[in-house]
Amino acid sequence: QFQKTLILPGHEDWIRGIEWATCGEDLFLASCAQDCLIRIWKVSTKSKQIQETEDDSIRLKENVFTVKDTDTTYAVTLESVLAGHENWVYAVHWQPSFSKDGSMQQPMRILSASMDKTVIIWEPDKETGVWLEQASVRVGEVGGNTLGFFDCQFSPDGSMIVAHAFHGALHLWKQATINKKEWTPQVVISGHFNSVEDVKWDPEGEFIISVGSDQTTRLFAPWKRKQETEVTWHEIARPQVHGYDMRCLAMIGRFLFVSGADEKVLRVFRAPKNFIENFSNITGIPMEKLCSHQSSDLPEGATVPALGLSNKAVFEGDTAVQPAEDEETFNTISDQYPEIYFQPLILTEPPPEDHLLQNTLWPEIQKLYGHGYEIFCVACNNSNTVIASACKASKKEHAAIILWSTSSWKKLQGLSFHNLTVTQLAFSPNDKFLLAVSRDRNWSLWRKQGSSESGPVFSCCAYTDKNTAVHSRIIWSCDWTPDSKYFITGSRDKKVIIWGQCDLSVTTEGNMLDSVKPCSTVLDAGDSVTAVSISRVLTPNGRYIVAVGLENGKIILYTWKQSGQEPAVADWTTCVELDNSQSHALAVKRLCWRHHAGRAGHNDQNSSEWLQLASCGADHCVKIFNVNRAAL
Repeated sequence: QFQKTLILPGHEDWIRGIEWATCGEDLFLASCAQDCLIRIWKVSTKSKQIQETEDDSIRLKENVFTVKDTDTTYAVTLESVLAGHENWVYAVHWQPSFSKDGSMQQPMRILSASMDKTVIIWEPDKETGVWLEQASVRVGEVGGNTLGFFDCQFSPDGSMIVAHAFHGALHLWKQATINKKEWTPQVVISGHFNSVEDVKWDPEGEFIISVGSDQTTRLFAPWKRKQETEVTWHEIARPQVHGYDMRCLAMIGRFLFVSGADEKVLRVFRAPKNFIENFSNITGIPMEKLCSHQSSDLPEGATVPALGLSNKAVFEGDTAVQPAEDEETFNTISDQYPEIYFQPLILTEPPPEDHLLQNTLWPEIQKLYGHGYEIFCVACNNSNTVIASACKASKKEHAAIILWSTSSWKKLQGLSFHNLTVTQLAFSPNDKFLLAVSRDRNWSLWRKQGSSESGPVFSCCAYTDKNTAVHSRIIWSCDWTPDSKYFITGSRDKKVIIWGQCDLSVTTEGNMLDSVKPCSTVLDAGDSVTAVSISRVLTPNGRYIVAVGLENGKIILYTWKQSGQEPAVADWTTCVELDNSQSHALAVKRLCWRHHAGRAGHNDQNSSEWLQLASCGADHCVKIFNVNRAAL
């Protein structure tokens, strides 16, 4: 039965956190609020005798209350007010108690996290007993749109602290063994804090890049530690921190990618020298293997101007200019927002969050203008010469696919066919075909006719229309088999179909249109299909390996082989349906197989049996699966 016994006034704004601690006979209560203050209250039992003797000595005002049934009287006094934060204090926690000689000991130490981007440790001074800031882990004032910390915790023994920030990132610090006042940042896991829309392997299969609705582009790679066999994946760069939700990306070779967001332009990014050096250190791949001849003229890094969206290159010798001491500082607006935040760091381990926010950007080298609405999908061919892109569309003229040259960055061609948004584009592995699937429930196949001065010219050679369409809902995803003979489509109508054959010997257009038909039985995946991907490596007995991602988050692996002329024979085999703990919790947005057999970061000699599959989903997750192809 709860009784209301006391109200403790003091805080002048919302109280954000309270926590009890027991110390001997006394109870301590720590509270924090949006008035930027922390208050510590002491609750102690009050014996009857003292109450009667009233003396005139000055002492803190006590709030006294009596618990009805037990008749015990308690006194509550304000032990201390801690002012050190300059913004709302979101969390306050005591260091956990530990048992010593059979009794529980409560360390007198408090951890607080605030919107002023700091985490502070407080403890009473040894001599005076006054509570002081002991160690302030002040995280660097970071550029970009970051806010402060939401919560923090001590590790059980108090030697480490973890905090999490507005952008969902974890921050971890460890107490130095020699100088106890020194706290150093540690490697911690990180990831997107909103839906992840697209993920791609680099062509060599050594890292993945993902983009998400949290307006970031992130690069994850395996961390190869000295003398360690275990390989762990970490975010080692954040090439793009944008002002629009990211939607799609395509790799153009190894250290170059193009990405599209909810804006009309595509942006092209190239890795700076600082990234390639750090990538070499973290993954253990020697620089000679990574660097091409032109690495000397690469910029060191990149920075975003205060009010801009474009990452500008920073070259060696460019650093933030400090004004002379006697000059009037902040005399102009531009002085308040220094242009260059980038500091090149030599990394031997994955970088902490505050470094990722500003020191791992890639310079933007090109913008591609041409679409009338927000970019929706982008693809690059295998020889890295042509990019295809499409935007959101509700009319035929906006649904045209644009082809761009990667050498001149000029528009090569507009391919007009679909009536609604093209949802995914895929070049065939031999670069002879471009496939598009659309919200209008049809697909179109474009064939490379030859090359003009400016680049290849594509023309439509096959498509489905009202009469020939099999899908009755939006086609979300498509992919090719490694031999460029068949392609796959997956739709919201739960159907997955393989089409073919794309025969190059047919010269006239008409025949091609008739020759591309469903080659597989219609596979019912059980839920809306949002992603499909076919491995470039076959099973040992020559079957195609197909990964299917569903709207409910499930990922299912199938194998398929054309079963001769008689479609009665079962051509699809269900190999494995990933269980809920391995799958996504919300829709799978993209699946992408690593192009080669083997596992990134492992030098396994028997690598031929392993494949890796990357997936991303609306549940903010990016996952990498090791798939044993011999077991499929």
